Amino acid sequence: MSAFGTHGRGHLDGPVVVLGTGLLGASIGLGLRGRGVPVFLFDPSPTNQAVAVDIGAGRPLAELDQEPQLVVVAAPPDVTADVVEKALGDYPSAVVVDIASVKATIQAELRERGVDLTRYVGTHPMAGREKSGPVAARGELFTSMPWVICPTEETGSAALQAARSLAGDLGATVSQFTADEHDEAVALVSHLPQIMSSLLASRLQGTPMHALSLAGNGLRDTTRIAASDPTLWVQILGGNANKVVSILHGVREDLNRLIGTLEEPLAPGARLDLAQLISEGNAGQARIPGKHGGPPQAYSWLTILVDDKPGQIAHLLTEIGEIGVNVEDLRLDHSSGQNVGMVELSVLPSKHDLLVEALTDRGWRVLQ
Repeated sequence: MSAFGTHGRGHLDGPVVVLGTGLLGASIGLGLRGRGVPVFLFDPSPTNQAVAVDIGAGRPLAELDQEPQLVVVAAPPDVTADVVEKALGDYPSAVVVDIASVKATIQAELRERGVDLTRYVGTHPMAGREKSGPVAARGELFTSMPWVICPTEETGSAALQAARSLAGDLGATVSQFTADEHDEAVALVSHLPQIMSSLLASRLQGTPMHALSLAGNGLRDTTRIAASDPTLWVQILGGNANKVVSILHGVREDLNRLIGTLEEPLAPGARLDLAQLISEGNAGQARIPGKHGGPPQAYSWLTILVDDKPGQIAHLLTEIGEIGVNVEDLRLDHSSGQNVGMVELSVLPSKHDLLVEALTDRGWRVLQ
C-alpha cells in the first residue's frame, strides 16, 4: 500500500462521461465542470438525469459527439460490474473507473468474465452526506477527502494516471490500496460504524418519548448515520460480507466479555475488566487521525451557553476570532426546558484558559 497527496488541478481535459447521477455522480459532474471539464451524464432514471442536468452537473449523454477521455461509473454496487463491462465495450479508447464502496468483488467478477482490465481502475471516494440524490450534490464534496485508487495487476499506466487526475481535479487526497486492503479497511472504519449505529438506533423503537427526551449529543452522535439508505447498505454489506463478518466476530467476543462481567459486577476483577474495556476504547479512539488527516492530537473542550435566538452563534464565533483562538471542532446542543443553547468547542490545550478568561470578560457564560 502506498499513499501520496494530490490536490488542485489535475490533467483531465475531457470529455468525461458520468454514468449514474446520484449524490456522488452529480457531485463529480459539478466539480469537474467547475474546473472547465466537459461532462456528459446518463442515469437509468430520467428524473435523476434531468435534475442533474438542471443543476449544472453536465449535459445529456445523447449530446456527446466524440470519444470520452474518461468514463466514471457511479452505479449501485450490485450492478457496477455490468456497467463497467458495457462502458469498456461502448468506449474502446476511454479509461473507465468506478466509485463503488466495495472493490474486490467487482474486480473478481470482471476478471471471471474475461474483461480486459487494462483501461479499468476501481476507486472509492470516501465522501458523502446524509442526504441522497442529485439535489444534494455539491462540487466541493470531495475537497480534502480521501479517495482510494485500487488498480488491478492489468491496469495500464495511462488508466492509473487518469484515475489519479480525476481525484486530484476534485481536490481529494489520493491513496493507493489493493482491493483487499481497501475492503478490509472500510469494513472497520466505515461499514462497522454503520452497523453499530443502526443496531443502537434500532433499540430506540418503541422507547417512550419521555425517556428519549433525556438524550444528549452522545446518542445523537452515535446514531447520526443510522439514517442512511437501507437499500444501498444491503448492497455494500453483502459485497463486503467476509471482511465485515471477521470484524463482527471480534465485536461479539468483546460483547460476550462485557456481558459476562456485568452479570457479576461485584465479582473479583470485574471492575478492573470494565476499566480495561473502556481504556481499550480510549486507546483506539486516540489513534484516529486528527485535523486535516494529521497525527492524533488531544484538544480541550469547553461549553458556552448562548441565548436561543438568531445571530448568537455567529457573534460568539466572531468574538473567538477576535480573541485569536482557532476552533478545532464545534458541536451544538440544547438545554432541556430552558431557552438556551450550548455550544461545545474544542481548542488547543494551550489556548483553553486564555479563551475561558477572555469570553468570561466579554460576558459569555462558560462551563468547563
